[in-house]
Amino acid sequence: MDPELKPVLERIAEALERLAPPNIGPASFDGACLFRHDPDSGAFHPAPDYPLALESLVGVDRQKERFLENLQRFARGLPFNHALLWGVRGTGKSSLAKAAFMAASREAADLKLVEVDRDQVTALPGLFDLLRARPERFVVLCDDLSFEEGAAAAKALKSALEGGVSGPPGNVLFVATSNRRHLMPRTNTEERGLLAAAEDAEEEVSVSDRFGLWVGFPPMDQATYLAAVQGYAERFGLAAADLERRALQWAQLRGGRSGRVAWQFIRDLAGEQGKPLPL
Repeated sequence: MDPELKPVLERIAEALERLAPPNIGPASFDGACLFRHDPDSGAFHPAPDYPLALESLVGVDRQKERFLENLQRFARGLPFNHALLWGVRGTGKSSLAKAAFMAASREAADLKLVEVDRDQVTALPGLFDLLRARPERFVVLCDDLSFEEGAAAAKALKSALEGGVSGPPGNVLFVATSNRRHLMPRTNTEERGLLAAAEDAEEEVSVSDRFGLWVGFPPMDQATYLAAVQGYAERFGLAAADLERRALQWAQLRGGRSGRVAWQFIRDLAGEQGKPLPL
């Protein structure tokens, strides 16, 4: 070898080694129930158990029952449907998904939850193929899913859910939450063009059809909001003579009623009374 070429080749080899994805070895799902997936490194990062009990979520009894039933079927290896939790913000979609998972995981030791970022939906086909070979059963959760970048992410999700020639993985349940029923972004048709925007919309609506279970979360009326506040107060030992009046004033200042607003009011009340809460 030409001595002058040797340092050049060594620098090229070092650069290629830096660009290569790290070798992290086989994924381990021991020691935790919840994980976050990093598609850049392929790593699964453990997360603490979700602390809010399923019984603490009030005003969404019908949604809890329907979602938990489907989740328990999946955990037992029975037929199941991928789930879309949709509705107005702050109604408890993400909290229900995580709290229900924690309840189901107490009866199924091999049940794991992997959370993925909505901006990395295009990595889902590779993730599903990786999980397919694992002995565990996985709930893959994508919070606040929408397709702001157009049809590319929608096509990737369809590919993941359909599984290509090998079919969808039987040990993966995909759960998405969204403020929009059909996952469609608020795009500017003038920028995309009417035809392109229509094609993207068709692609995105067709993804919604891949979810066999749709669970809706409508806006909270005043009675349900106050029931949520009262339920939280009773569970955590909080009392106030003017509880309902203060809760309604809090909602008025926040500009609306929701499970999230009720929980934030309870957090403020617990702080005022010097009592700890799980979140």
